[in-house]
Amino acid sequence: MKPEQIFEIGLQYHHYANTAYPLTPKSFKDFRINNESEYLEFINKEWSKTDKLSLYIHIPFCKVRCKFCEYAVLENTDTDTEDTYVSLLLKEIEMYKPILKGKHIVGYDIGGGTPTKLSIENIKKITNALKDSFSFDKDVVFSIETTPVIAAHETEKLKAIYHLGYKRISMGIQTISERLLNELGREGTTHIYEKAAENIRNAGFQMFNIDLMYGFLHQNDEDFENTLRYAIALKPEYITLYRNRYKGTKLEKEAEGVSLYKIISQYRLAYKILNENGYYGNAGKNTFSRIENDYGTSDYLTKRVIEGVSYVGMGLGAQSFGENYLAYNEGAASKKLNRYKEKIENNKIPVQDIYALDLEESIAKMVSVAFYFGFVDLQAFHTRFGISFTEHFKSEVEYVLKNSLMEIINNRIILTHRGADYINGIIPLFYSQRSKKELMHLYNHKPEESNGELEFLKAYNINEFERPSIATDIVVLASDNHNKQSIHNAECFVLLIKRGEHPYMNDWALPGGFVRSTESIEQAAARELKEETGISGIFLRQLHVFSEPKRDPRGWVISSSFVASIDKNNVILQFGDDAIDAQFFRVRLSQEGENVEYCNPNFKTEKFSLELESDTKTLSATIEKQSKYLGLDSEDKYEIIESKGIAFDHAKIVLVALERLKNE
Repeated sequence: MKPEQIFEIGLQYHHYANTAYPLTPKSFKDFRINNESEYLEFINKEWSKTDKLSLYIHIPFCKVRCKFCEYAVLENTDTDTEDTYVSLLLKEIEMYKPILKGKHIVGYDIGGGTPTKLSIENIKKITNALKDSFSFDKDVVFSIETTPVIAAHETEKLKAIYHLGYKRISMGIQTISERLLNELGREGTTHIYEKAAENIRNAGFQMFNIDLMYGFLHQNDEDFENTLRYAIALKPEYITLYRNRYKGTKLEKEAEGVSLYKIISQYRLAYKILNENGYYGNAGKNTFSRIENDYGTSDYLTKRVIEGVSYVGMGLGAQSFGENYLAYNEGAASKKLNRYKEKIENNKIPVQDIYALDLEESIAKMVSVAFYFGFVDLQAFHTRFGISFTEHFKSEVEYVLKNSLMEIINNRIILTHRGADYINGIIPLFYSQRSKKELMHLYNHKPEESNGELEFLKAYNINEFERPSIATDIVVLASDNHNKQSIHNAECFVLLIKRGEHPYMNDWALPGGFVRSTESIEQAAARELKEETGISGIFLRQLHVFSEPKRDPRGWVISSSFVASIDKNNVILQFGDDAIDAQFFRVRLSQEGENVEYCNPNFKTEKFSLELESDTKTLSATIEKQSKYLGLDSEDKYEIIESKGIAFDHAKIVLVALERLKNE
């Protein structure tokens, strides 16, 4: 499979192709160990291969499950259930004590769910059991998660947690939009957030992280920017951005309504605002820090991301990743406590599924999560696997370097700003071959009809744009030489971009977009052409105004179009903005017939077949032209009878451009 093919499919399946690996719960079925009696021996053998690891403890309790949550979470539990769970967790810790004896614990997180929903007595029991059972390196910073409501109302608990040794605390605000909070089933107000931040500081925490989320269908840029600026005003040391992943959540049906372009533009917005306010991170990184030389993440996550340090997860549904295995505890699928409880009470390691991975899958798992920081450390990769990253992924590395998606700096292959935009196409380049095939299978068996555009249009409000909505589309016709006549023969090409935004997402269109209130239509055309294709400095001539109602499903959009002629050998295409690809398509135009009305010889109907062909794709359209002759002039009306893969009415615009140049 060619890198460009995987890159393109990754962008189309951006809700799947991310730092979470594998792609689906069934991806590793061929590696599954089916005999439960073999679990303990296998785990013992795996952990004999390393002398250091991190620990993650999962606390699955929340007041309410947020609609965006994909994790093993139990809602509105009572103290008896929580006490029972902690007793089970202590037994699991005891089971791992002989397995991990003498090994260095280099990172530790307690997350959820909501760990601080537990009583301080239960948090103390867990913490003391861990300290008594395992050998923590002296510089390990203990990290814990809380919610704004708990932090605002339980000051003494925060102080007690700090004195237990937890020096880093993370609080999820996610958004300050009350409208969005209500839709997501989440509780919060600015008063609560401010009180929570004050209490966290009063408890002694000087490593304070705030989590924010983006990429919701009903979250506009203004909502997100207000949330960003509010979080900055609370002055945490770190701010972490989480893109809503949709998969496995109550909001999953909305996923296709969220375009890649929306994701890109909201991350860009956050990157700009955070950096302007002293929160730094390299392009593509999720956590931004205002502390110099501090990645901002917990020791557990930092070492996992950069060095590929293995980890054991304990608790309901927790994940473990050893040197060559991946495991999920009971509850990962069901999100229920009964099977976890049953196994612990029968002195069985509470594993639901365990997979003995080959080298290729272990590499893909490590590299996927490395993109949480936007880079792969080449030395750490070699230390972990004993092979060269650039040799193992030779063609993929050549592709990302050639296309300015990544660069090698200080022995790290790191995303460029352009690469950060298209990270979802880059990550699957480093999947295993079998996962690339799985991604290809998803693409080849995608439903012919998608609800994505319907979901998008339900959330779309044209009144957010200045009225009337004015757009511009640019027809760039190209030849293989400077002979103007070549644009009239079979070697005429037209430049198209693949749309990364609804409507017509993943279809091909002319470069173009909306005109801003601060620019002329001519300036907008030049800007859009450069942003979406990398082409600038060419002469654009006005072609025609297209203003038919319903030409754009978002509302009445008027397009003032332009045309240009170039030699395609003199340009280097570099797609960007809401374009996720840009290619020249060979133009084949044929006229199927001509019909003159004998009762009205001034009226003529013609039918055209337009075929646009690239190296990998063929698009087509049938267009009917009705001409009414008025003296020496004619009034022409074009109607698209059928269009396959060409967005909006752009097949019509291409035909008008071809006829204009022919007549000239």
